[in-house]
Amino acid sequence: MSSERSEISGACLCGAVHFTGRLTSEPVGACHCSQCRRWSGHFWAGAELRDPLIEGEPLRWFRSSQEAERGFCSNCGSSLFWREVGSRRTVVSAGAITPPTGLRLEGHIYVADKGDYYDIADGLPQQAQS
Repeated sequence: MSSERSEISGACLCGAVHFTGRLTSEPVGACHCSQCRRWSGHFWAGAELRDPLIEGEPLRWFRSSQEAERGFCSNCGSSLFWREVGSRRTVVSAGAITPPTGLRLEGHIYVADKGDYYDIADGLPQQAQS
């Protein structure tokens, strides 16, 4: 993805929450921690979004830990954003970005916490923690 194509947009399942912004980099990271698995239903795959413009009244934020909060659509339940409390850094769900994305998965974190019902066999780098 070239810098000219780094502007992205996307939305939740029902379209009530939508966003635009610029990706800070092309790669997508996959997190297998227990919070991300419970929140997303499997594992979380996201990309960092710079200067996001997020619109939609049903957007809600849930403080999932002392360090982080997660944004979701209260209409349809779509898991959309992750951010550190007090930070402008926002990670957006790769699945919510309007295709074509041009993105590629770069690796996996928190694989020590991954679910016991699947294997990670894509050959990409894996970190036991972050």
